[in-house]
Amino acid sequence: MDTYNPDTQLIKELALINCRELGGMPLAGGKVFRKGLFIRCGSPEWLSAEEIKEVKNYGIKTVIDLRAPEELNDTGNPYQNDPDIRFYNVPLFNGNPNDTKDASMEYIRTHTLGDYYVIIAEEMGDRLADIFRLLLNCEGIAMFHCAHGKDRTGVVAALLYLLCGASREDIILNYKVSYDYLKDFLEPFMRRMPDDLKHCLRSDEHNMVTFLDYIDCKWNGDASALLIANGLKAEEICKLRNKCITD
Repeated sequence: MDTYNPDTQLIKELALINCRELGGMPLAGGKVFRKGLFIRCGSPEWLSAEEIKEVKNYGIKTVIDLRAPEELNDTGNPYQNDPDIRFYNVPLFNGNPNDTKDASMEYIRTHTLGDYYVIIAEEMGDRLADIFRLLLNCEGIAMFHCAHGKDRTGVVAALLYLLCGASREDIILNYKVSYDYLKDFLEPFMRRMPDDLKHCLRSDEHNMVTFLDYIDCKWNGDASALLIANGLKAEEICKLRNKCITD
């Protein structure tokens, strides 16, 4: 299996934060995740009018916003009402992460982000199934994002890679580099964040380890079992794998 370098997946020509191609990930059996299907990133709320056009010109036809409704209402999304884009909001956060007194944020004060990723799988599995159905049936390149392209986006990317046969080590590496790519952008947010919440702006390796351990323990390491239990059909998973895997 080829050595994996996540830097090769960075999409530097777009102004999106933490913007990466999903393709190029080495998979089991000498296969590779197909390029030109999906990109992951942070919120496009920061883009200028010209930068919004550049994303569309890149081939993005579908945008899946994983943020909570409160986040979407606060900042909007430049593609929400774009006639050229199929836009979907499938929240993977219950509450408002911008409110440090929100119940979910209070939970994160005393738990790791990995613990919250498990909550996503346990309590929002139906939404995960919806997201994977959208990825299967999307037109053009699909872009999925949350606020920083790190946590909710990271869970979706990890499950997608698990489905297709990426190694545990490569999935963890793909996750933990987010903070490296975001550090400069997040620095002012980090300064304002309460000390017991600063960890939620990082992408510490143990968070993804916790999530993958959960998949191993509850679902025998099989991400498809989680998705099937939440409504995705086995034939849909087979089609998605065929779409994503290439020699």
